[in-house]
Amino acid sequence: MSTPYIPCLDLGSYINGSEEDRKKFSDELGRAFNDSGFVTITNHGLSQELIDKLYDNIKAAFSLPIEIKRKYEKPELAGQRGYTSAGKETAKGAKTPDLKEFWQIGQEVTDGDPVKNEYPDNEILEELPEFNKVTSDIYKKLEENGTHLLRAIATYLELPINYFDKHVHNGNSILRGIHYFPIENPETIPDDAVRAGAHEDINLITLLIGASADGLEVLTRSNEWLPIKAHHTDIVVNVGDMLQRLTNNKLKSTTHRVVNPPRELMKTSRYSVPFFLHPRSDMDLTSLPSTIDAEHPKAYSDMTAGEYLDERLREIGLKK
Repeated sequence: MSTPYIPCLDLGSYINGSEEDRKKFSDELGRAFNDSGFVTITNHGLSQELIDKLYDNIKAAFSLPIEIKRKYEKPELAGQRGYTSAGKETAKGAKTPDLKEFWQIGQEVTDGDPVKNEYPDNEILEELPEFNKVTSDIYKKLEENGTHLLRAIATYLELPINYFDKHVHNGNSILRGIHYFPIENPETIPDDAVRAGAHEDINLITLLIGASADGLEVLTRSNEWLPIKAHHTDIVVNVGDMLQRLTNNKLKSTTHRVVNPPRELMKTSRYSVPFFLHPRSDMDLTSLPSTIDAEHPKAYSDMTAGEYLDERLREIGLKK
């Protein structure tokens, strides 16, 4: 049984390296996304100080009293901005909601682009002014990293290097702070209740800053669950369903989950901050002709990113 290929890649070697360095990075990224669907990234430009500050603020936000947090919960926004309380999101196909609460920050359009009218305003957390600044800084940095990674993916797919640029400029990306809360009475939760049920991400790629505790597992091609061990300083990157559709399964969206901790750690929290890199809603996700042949017939219907997002938000219970 082959070990899944989950390399640790140096993003700096792609951004600042030679043509040869960039090609090597692109090839390794493509190979990993073909194999496990995951890589870890170092030298990404986020300082340890900024990451620590992010987690301090995420913890502080979720420590606020529930009545304060609920001020920022806007059900009409389908969880796309502000706070979403426990019991609202269920993995596609699961019956029991995930054991988590989360806060989402979206795109801030500052260049006069009319796409601004499509996006709701972010909820400003009045009680923690630094939270808003830090999460905005992290959002911009991960968006920049994601753009470089998509350029490497475009090269791997033999597309123009800037193929994705216009689609992700002012794209509908989301930074999500997640609190997997302590499980005080394990006996009282349903047997199938987990922190995050097995799922695939909706977007193009996801960039996850190393979580505060273990628990992330990936379903390998040989149908085994593999724990992902990432240092707090690393960024874990995986393929989402939109990229899978675009590439007609050449790049596979990987099933992953967050399992409950061992019983002795049930009463502890776990924090996680993924960045879901979405394109603009009008991006056409029709599978690339270069990915369709006799051995790989077209697997998906044609739809835009906006249509697909809407469909998936309904499936996971965030939109009615």
